[in-house]
Amino acid sequence: EMDDLTDNCKTPNNTSTYEVLSWVMAGEFTLGLPLNLSVLYVLIFRFKFWKNNCVFLFNIVLADFLLVTFLPLKIYHYQNNMRGSEEPRVCGALLFFRFLNRGASIAFLTLMCLDRYFSVVHLGRKNCFKAFKKSPLISVIVWVSLLPFTIPTMVRKVDCCNSWGRENSTTLDNMTDSFRETIFFSQIVIPYIILIYCTARIVSRLQRKTIGEKAKLRRAVFAVVSVAVVFSICFLPCTIARAALLIVRVKEWTQEEEVAVQVYDALMVLSYADCLLDPLVYCFYNSGFKVAYISTFCPSFLKQRLLESVTGPSTATATTTTTLTSGAQSIYLKR
Repeated sequence: EMDDLTDNCKTPNNTSTYEVLSWVMAGEFTLGLPLNLSVLYVLIFRFKFWKNNCVFLFNIVLADFLLVTFLPLKIYHYQNNMRGSEEPRVCGALLFFRFLNRGASIAFLTLMCLDRYFSVVHLGRKNCFKAFKKSPLISVIVWVSLLPFTIPTMVRKVDCCNSWGRENSTTLDNMTDSFRETIFFSQIVIPYIILIYCTARIVSRLQRKTIGEKAKLRRAVFAVVSVAVVFSICFLPCTIARAALLIVRVKEWTQEEEVAVQVYDALMVLSYADCLLDPLVYCFYNSGFKVAYISTFCPSFLKQRLLESVTGPSTATATTTTTLTSGAQSIYLKR
């Protein structure tokens, strides 16, 4: 009975879980849409990301914005007691959309951390990431390279986007499922290992430096740790829940599967909070963006205080214009 239930996309009976999750997603959409639109506005019209080596950052914002636009359809499904669309093409397209945008977001977050790692741990050596940050070509390569790993999610009939343990599955179905699950886990686990390594090396470098050099290293630690926190909150829990769900499906533990399905779906909804947490990463990664965002959207009674915390009291009190030069950013407020 449970196999039919999950494969037909219906939510478990007698539970309000999905109604609650739909309202949680509605909150994420309500907050995420204006937040990501405001970040895009600042990056394009105020900060001019292409002049400030922030191509990676722009692509993360773009991926988050596309993810936010996907939420209303998920809200509709959950409100109507469906885990996903009953139309295979729609289900496959949504799965493709989710894989692509999440993969892009994770890829560019990882590239940002590697950039910080090479800039701090291998300071003085040739850093290829400096060239990458200035070129839009690397962004195109990342997006295009994700397609071969994402397209198989929609070329086969995927019963309600479920995987191993479906009824009447063929060898090709099992191969497609295996490929999809390999991508799902590797795009989380491998970047997380890279993040932990980069964080450990930067912290080790920080402990060996003199006081004068520690300020820059401390900012690098905050940037990398903020990404690790986003991974720990948004991505790791749903990855663990996915592994548990696959185990109970394969072993045909019916009652446990009903619980595992709800836990997994709930943690997937939590993972969408990525689009709300990433702007904090941007602020740690680039103080110039933080200054530009504060000067654009913060009320005047908070603006000077916040800018002083970033640029210092002497630079936060002079004039209104924003000066953004290569590598150095400063904003001044008119008295």
